[in-house]
Amino acid sequence: MGSKGGRRIASALMVSTILGGGPLYAQMATGPIQAAPVPTTPAPVVGNASTVVRTISVTGNQRLEADTVRSYIKLRPGDPYSREAGDQALKDLYATELFADVTVTDSGNGDITIQVRENPVINRIVLEGNKRLKEDKIRPEIKLAARQIFTRSKVRADVARIIELYRRQGRFAATVEPKMVTLDQNRVDIVFEISEGAKSKVRQINIIGNEKFKDSELRGEMATKQSRLLNFFSSGTSYDSDRLAYDQQKLRQFYLTQGYADFRVISAVAELTPDKRDFIITYVVEEGERYKYGEVGLESEIRDIKSENFKYLLPMKQGDWYNAKQIEDTVDRITETTGLLGFTPEVQPDFVRDKEAKTMSVTFQIRDAPRRYVERIDINGNTTTRDKVIRREFRLSEGDAFNSFRVKRSRDRIQSLGYFQDKFEIEQKPGSTPDRVVLEANVEEKSTGELQVSAGFSSLERFIVDLSIRQRNFMGKGQELRASVNYSSYSKSIELGFTEPYLFDRNIAVGVDVFRRDYNSFNFINNNRNTTYQQVTTGFQVRAGVPLTEFVSLALRYGLSYDDVTLDRDTFFSNGVCDPLLAGRYLCEAIGKRTTSSVGYSLVYNTLNNSVRPTAGNRVVLSQDFAGLGGSVKYIKTRIDADKYFNLGSGFIFNLGVEGGYIKGLGQDVRLTDRFFLGEPQMRGFGIRGVGPRVLRRFYDQATPPALILDRSSSTDDALGGNAYYLGRAELEIPLGSGARELGLRPSIFADVGAVFSVRNPQPISNPPPGLQRRDANGNLLYTIAADQTNAGLTTTCATGMMTAAGGPCVGAFTNDPLRVPAFEEVFLGDTPKPRVSVGIGVNWNSPFGPFRIDVAKALLKEPGDNTKLFTFNVGTQF
Repeated sequence: MGSKGGRRIASALMVSTILGGGPLYAQMATGPIQAAPVPTTPAPVVGNASTVVRTISVTGNQRLEADTVRSYIKLRPGDPYSREAGDQALKDLYATELFADVTVTDSGNGDITIQVRENPVINRIVLEGNKRLKEDKIRPEIKLAARQIFTRSKVRADVARIIELYRRQGRFAATVEPKMVTLDQNRVDIVFEISEGAKSKVRQINIIGNEKFKDSELRGEMATKQSRLLNFFSSGTSYDSDRLAYDQQKLRQFYLTQGYADFRVISAVAELTPDKRDFIITYVVEEGERYKYGEVGLESEIRDIKSENFKYLLPMKQGDWYNAKQIEDTVDRITETTGLLGFTPEVQPDFVRDKEAKTMSVTFQIRDAPRRYVERIDINGNTTTRDKVIRREFRLSEGDAFNSFRVKRSRDRIQSLGYFQDKFEIEQKPGSTPDRVVLEANVEEKSTGELQVSAGFSSLERFIVDLSIRQRNFMGKGQELRASVNYSSYSKSIELGFTEPYLFDRNIAVGVDVFRRDYNSFNFINNNRNTTYQQVTTGFQVRAGVPLTEFVSLALRYGLSYDDVTLDRDTFFSNGVCDPLLAGRYLCEAIGKRTTSSVGYSLVYNTLNNSVRPTAGNRVVLSQDFAGLGGSVKYIKTRIDADKYFNLGSGFIFNLGVEGGYIKGLGQDVRLTDRFFLGEPQMRGFGIRGVGPRVLRRFYDQATPPALILDRSSSTDDALGGNAYYLGRAELEIPLGSGARELGLRPSIFADVGAVFSVRNPQPISNPPPGLQRRDANGNLLYTIAADQTNAGLTTTCATGMMTAAGGPCVGAFTNDPLRVPAFEEVFLGDTPKPRVSVGIGVNWNSPFGPFRIDVAKALLKEPGDNTKLFTFNVGTQF
């Protein structure tokens, strides 16, 4: 409806507010909608009590037929009429909630007249004052709608629903006042005036009865948090009754993991302060005694499962403190292990509690459970992702024998897609018969697109544009589509890629990548960026992958690329030939045009519970690529990469990873662009290509006698890479409070160790001061024509003048300047397998703009020539 002021004027000019009673109708003309009292006074009746009903007429009805109105009352012609019968007719008509006003009159001779005023028709529903809760969240909860008949009960119900929505948001001070604006033709607009109020926070959490653990330690286990400055960003500071019940369970779980098997929460009370702004929650607990494990055993009732073969799965020992979480994990471990063997047993821990000795003996019983079958698999919540994309990740189908291990594996595979929110579970529900089970996957989709756009200007790069887009669930089919464009003065590239994970609905993944990359390698001298070599690569790669077992897969690939590595002829060439004095021998060897035709494979063993953000499991990848299937480049490259994740509990995740590789040239040296490089971002604490073999060229100053400049920033530093490398990493993810978790902050501490080595010594060149004058291919000294002469800058062998024809005499009177290379010293450094070690801290942040990673690392062990770097970050975005 129009402006808010307009609504106020309309309200002031309202003819009436319908309440259901004649005298009260005018009284509430501009007030809120209220409940009408049920008539308790006798209906207005004319005539005596013994009148017999002759006729019943209806007046005032507009939409309803008279017969319809008469059908709502029990009174019929021929019935005796009394004051009580009139009252009952009045009540029956009001009970329909179709009428704003009703009167029943008797003419005295049995002619009964029912005068009605119908409730209006709703024209529209208007919400005012809702800022924190948008209309698309409120309107689905409102039962009133346009073109419905107005009733007070529906209004009251809608008010209650809106208030409940705000309470779920923690706004217990919210109020809703319904008002009505009358229109012509007995129509009304219903206006819900909402006062949202402030969020009701949890001011204090009191715990009574705890002696073994501090209040702060127990509060740390709860999802609900006290409203404090450090918890400013946490939604856990708002009161939620469901969260209160959850916290009681969290307290019990915590005590049970500490051995307090008798712990119980006696009461949990939440009190709202008089101003309705804060809650005070009080828990009364009884800790009980602490228990240790007594005897621990394993028994099997299944003939083919020998208990002695599975006792290694029991981590607890007699005398250890009792831990209920450890019991649950052991049950899962036994179930999974036996499930791998094709069994579907029921694993039940039997406890024997000795209160005097304070021990808890446990025997794990492996029983032959009645076989159950999957009756149906239901998938809910997927609005974009197609059903078949989810169903094909299930390790069970309708009609299969139920297997809890396969259910867990299905959950892990669906989570690994990366299309849905974390903490996804597959619920098991009873089927139509006791031997049937229904599996229900309730998913909540998240953004699967990644977009990165950057543009800017740099004194080194000039204008920079970087655009990349990636959709991991293209059109909900599970396909991956990606494209990227990069442009600057030093690099230009365009790449396109597509992956179909299930070709023709079979478990065969195929993909293709097409790329063109123009890259200018560079170094710095006195903070000036200098281009060393240019590499232009154009090519494509096709990929295919098939599973060999549930955890092992094979990926095959073929790639064809064309490389053209060049150097600036004016800077690094002499007489049309790459000059090692100017470029260094390693760069002169790298230039040229080459074609690489390679075929390769990867053997992958993967038991990670989530490929996107794993918390448990292993991943090992063995890869080999052979170049030489045609083309001019021949080598064999081998790499291995392994990771293991440990869930240490309480949110701590530990990761150990190792990788390494070796490349061997087949009848030729491995060229610079095919070698391994190590540094940022693989090895934190070091710069880009900051580890391993390199040539450092140090220059002499202009003093007399010249002195070598040892400042690293004044030297050229060119990484050569290596034919072999290794890298190890250990990282511990540290949990923070709920506020930080909701922000997506995941800090960690880490240590990296690695090296890259094994490259042929490029025979560094020494050019002692005062510099070496350049010569042509025949050994003749070279000169350059002075800037103030004709043909300035051209090269000649004439010390004075120049040649007018090849091999001709020198003519002219001007003097040329000798061409000299800068005086320098080259050193070859870093070619050693000795480990480099760095330690540091990092933070992953799933920001509103996308993933963001910051690392601060210190290099503890390094070798001469290595480049270190203290601070690094990476950023992207999602859509």
